[in-house]
Amino acid sequence: QRSFFCLHACLDPSSAPAMPSKLSTAALAGAATYCASSTLNAFVAPQVSQRAQLTSQVGLSQQHGQASAGPSPTHIGALALGAVGVAACAAKLGKRASRSKVVRAAVKEFTKMPATVKPGVVTGQGLVDLLNYAKEKGFAIPGVNIVGTSSINACMEAAKKAGGPIMVTFSRGGGQFIAGKAADNTDDAACIAGSVAGALHCRAVAKLYGVPVILHTDHCQKAWLPWFDGMLKANEEYFEANGEPLFSSHMLDLSEEPLEENIAICKKYLERMAKVNLLLEMELGVTGGEEDGVDNSNVDSSRLYTQPSEVWEVYQALSSVPNGNFTVAAAFGNVHGVYAPGNVSLQPEILHNTQKFIKEKLGCNSDKPVSFVFHGGSGSSTEDIQYAIKAGVIKMNIDTDTQWAFWDGVNKYQKKNADYLQAQIGNPQGPEKPNKKYYDPRMALRSGEEEMAARLFKAMQDLNCIDVL
Repeated sequence: QRSFFCLHACLDPSSAPAMPSKLSTAALAGAATYCASSTLNAFVAPQVSQRAQLTSQVGLSQQHGQASAGPSPTHIGALALGAVGVAACAAKLGKRASRSKVVRAAVKEFTKMPATVKPGVVTGQGLVDLLNYAKEKGFAIPGVNIVGTSSINACMEAAKKAGGPIMVTFSRGGGQFIAGKAADNTDDAACIAGSVAGALHCRAVAKLYGVPVILHTDHCQKAWLPWFDGMLKANEEYFEANGEPLFSSHMLDLSEEPLEENIAICKKYLERMAKVNLLLEMELGVTGGEEDGVDNSNVDSSRLYTQPSEVWEVYQALSSVPNGNFTVAAAFGNVHGVYAPGNVSLQPEILHNTQKFIKEKLGCNSDKPVSFVFHGGSGSSTEDIQYAIKAGVIKMNIDTDTQWAFWDGVNKYQKKNADYLQAQIGNPQGPEKPNKKYYDPRMALRSGEEEMAARLFKAMQDLNCIDVL
C-alpha cells in the first residue's frame, strides 16, 4: 500500500498512457521492489554498521507537509530504486507530477583533508580549505609548469604515488603549445584555447587519479592581459553552466609596474574573480632569471627582495574584496632556473618577518596570516624550502627540474634502444625485423613521464607533501 501511495503521489493517473512507458515501468518496478522488501524485512535484519551506512547515504524528503512513517533500514535500498523510477517519470511528465527527492549526506573523501576537498579539480571553498590545511600542517603543494597532456599526466601520477595534492600550472606559452604552434594566435586566441583545452583534459581525467588537483595559470604581465581576460571569460561561462569555475586560480604578475598600479589592477580583477569563486595569486618584487618569455636576468638585485610594508598594502587592499581569496608571491631572492651554488641568495627570513609584521598590524592570533607562494623552486636547497614552508609558503613552483627530468627520460630511452631506432626495418634481431614498437612516440613519451613523475615525487618529499590526504 505504501508503494502504491508513493507512485500515486508522483503520477497523474488520468494522464497515464494505456501501455506503460519505459519510465513508468521503471517506477513500477521500483515500487514493486519496495513492496517485496516489506516481506523480506521480517526475515532479514541488517547489521548495525550496515544500517548506519545506509541511513547516512539515503534520506527522503517529506511532501505536502505530511510526515510518513520512516522505512526500516532494510527498505532503504529498494526504496532508493523506486525513487529513481518515480523521479524519472516525474521529469517526463513535467509540471503534472510532483517530484520525490533523494538527499545524500556529504561524504568525507579523504581521512586527513577537510571534507570540502574531493578527488579531482578543487575550486572555491575546497581550494581555500586545502591551502589553509597545508599551512596548518606544514606542507606545500608543488606547482608544476606543463606543456601538454604527457606532462599533465606525469603530475597527477606523482601525486597519486605520493598521496598528496598537485597544482597543474599553465603558462601563456604552454597554452599556445597545447593549441599548436601553427594555430592563429591573434589576440592570444591560441594561448587561451590551449590553456582551456588543457584544463578540460584535467577535468576529464583528474578523478581517476584519486587526488586533489589545482588548475592554475602562471605569470601574466600587463602586456598579456588579453590572455588573462580570455580565461576569465571561459571561467564565467563554465561557472554559469556548472556552478564552479573551469580553473581553480590564476596569477597576475604586475611586479614590473609601480606598486600602486599593481595593487589597483589586482583588486579590480579579484572583484571579478570572486564572483565565480576564483583565487588570485599576485606577485610583489621580481623573480630573477628567465622563464617562458619572462626575462628578469638583469634586474636590479634590490628588487629581488620584498618589504613587509609592501605585503601589508596588498593584504589590506585585497582583503577588502567580498569573497576575495588570494596568495602572495613575495620575492625573497628567488630566481627561475638552476644555477651554480653561490649565484642565488635566498632569504626566507623575509617571509617570517613579514608574517610577524602583519600579525602585529592585524592584532590576530595566527602566526601566519598570509599565504605565500615560492617561485623559482628548482635547484633550491631542502633547508631553504623547509624554512620557507615554516613561514607560510603553501605552494612552490617547479619547472626547470621537471623539464630536465622529462628530457632525461626521453634521452635514456633513445640511448637504450638506439639499435632499434635507426630505421623502420632492421635491428640486431635481423635485417627484416620491424622496429615499430620502438619508434612508437608513446614509448619515448612514457619514459619522459616516468622520469618527470619520479622527480616530482622527490619534490613532494622536500615539501612534506607525502601521505597528507
